[in-house]
Amino acid sequence: MTDSSKGILYATITALLWGVLAIVLKISLAYFDSYTVVWWRFTMAFAFLVIYFAINRRGYLTILKKPPLKLLLAGALLGLNYIGFMQGVHYAGPAVTQVMIQLGPIMLALTGFLFFKERLTRIRAFGFLLALLGFTFFYFQQLQTLVNEPAMLNLGVLWVLTGALAWTAYAVLNKILVRNIASGQINLILYGVPAILFLPLADFSSLLAVDSLGKVLLLLFLGGNTLVAYGSLSLALKYAEANKVSMIITINPVITFVVMEILFWSHVTWFDVPPVGAMSYVGAAMVLVGAIFAIGAIDRKNKGR
Repeated sequence: MTDSSKGILYATITALLWGVLAIVLKISLAYFDSYTVVWWRFTMAFAFLVIYFAINRRGYLTILKKPPLKLLLAGALLGLNYIGFMQGVHYAGPAVTQVMIQLGPIMLALTGFLFFKERLTRIRAFGFLLALLGFTFFYFQQLQTLVNEPAMLNLGVLWVLTGALAWTAYAVLNKILVRNIASGQINLILYGVPAILFLPLADFSSLLAVDSLGKVLLLLFLGGNTLVAYGSLSLALKYAEANKVSMIITINPVITFVVMEILFWSHVTWFDVPPVGAMSYVGAAMVLVGAIFAIGAIDRKNKGR
């Protein structure tokens, strides 16, 4: 498997996990507040890595003694992204949040071309434009709500925009750091910094009140999702171009849409699943085809070079 293929695979894993995560986060807000969820996700992921490295790779733990300043900054930015997304879901709702948060991967793609000097070809440009148009169709109803109801442009939207900008800055730093530091060590600091920052804001009473297997599994999934998704993202940025990685992870709302449709047609009663219009089906197809052109066609064209 080539490095580019590895990067695409790891980015796909991240997109799949984030696609499901959006639904699980909405469920978690019924039991825990935003700050507690964010603190728990980072703390569980950090604790797991510390235990794993203590048993298998003790040398990795040396980075805890004197982590690079850029890595500490990346950890703080990732924490800001997490709370920005959670507060966006809380104040503006999941639909608007999913629309606005895509600004992060889009900006990462632009930095790939401008900052990392990644090559933009006609085929790849066509793929990006097709995907962008597809998202317009996909989010048609949500965009109408955003335009017709100015009240939606409130604190929630500001939180999401802040989270998107923070994520882009984090991803750029990660792309730079992963060249010289093992992804496992990077993630150790990325999880540890927010775990410390959000410690004073966590509501431990809600965690101690967990009284069912369902809530325990919910917490385990939230922490495990952080661990695997961002571990895969670091590896994706190591092996593949930033614009390719961003194109793949931008598809995660489409994955959310597919899961929501499955829940809707399964007549799920324990979760409020709104119906999706035909326009969203068209947009989802356009996004997927655009992604194929943006990350796949160019590789086939240059395969023999």
